[in-house]
Amino acid sequence: MKTKKNPVNKAAQIKAKREQQEKRMKRIIWITGACIVVLVALLLIIKPNSSSKGDFDYSAMPVLGNPDAPIKIVEMGDYKCPSCQYFTQEISPQIQKDYIDTGKAALYFMNYLIISPEADSSSAALAALSVFHQNRDEFWKYHEAIYKNQGDETTEWATPDFLVNLARTENIKVDYDKLRKDIDERTYQKEIDSQDETAKRLQIMSTPTVFVNGEKASDKASMDYTILKSFIEEKLAEQNKK
Repeated sequence: MKTKKNPVNKAAQIKAKREQQEKRMKRIIWITGACIVVLVALLLIIKPNSSSKGDFDYSAMPVLGNPDAPIKIVEMGDYKCPSCQYFTQEISPQIQKDYIDTGKAALYFMNYLIISPEADSSSAALAALSVFHQNRDEFWKYHEAIYKNQGDETTEWATPDFLVNLARTENIKVDYDKLRKDIDERTYQKEIDSQDETAKRLQIMSTPTVFVNGEKASDKASMDYTILKSFIEEKLAEQNKK
């Protein structure tokens, strides 16, 4: 036998279900709103980090040319990187001829260890910084000597003995005992770490990477002087308008 449903109970059930739906919708709205807030916050945080704009401390880096030149070119490099060797031997001379020697640009070097940060890349960077801090005029000579005598990318070659002997052979005017000590004791490790952090903050994925007046050039520019020259000219034109 069928029983007659109580209208009061039915209304109560409907009301309860409606309240549950409202609570569920409020929860969904709250979660959605919270997600939007978090997303916006993340975008605000990530956006500056993903920017290709570099804010460099030029006074702390080795410089080739006049520091007051209107164009500042920064190369992020790794002494064990074959492409960086190519940049130093093939691209840099063209930059020097067209822009550095004419007073239009200055070239800066920043370490970014990506190949063997615990071995050769690090030891070579420590040696180069020791030379830089001992005698800034000798830095570029030593810088070029390391690349000229660069070993194979897959083998360990930039040992302290090799780096000190290279300085002697090239007649780099520094204290060789101090050079050895600076490598062994990792005197300028904090400086290297700071440069690495700058590169990571800018989300740099390879070396060499080139910046011109704080703006990242395309990856192809570091290997193709025609592309890089066009970018430099663009920045030079911007400076001339100021």
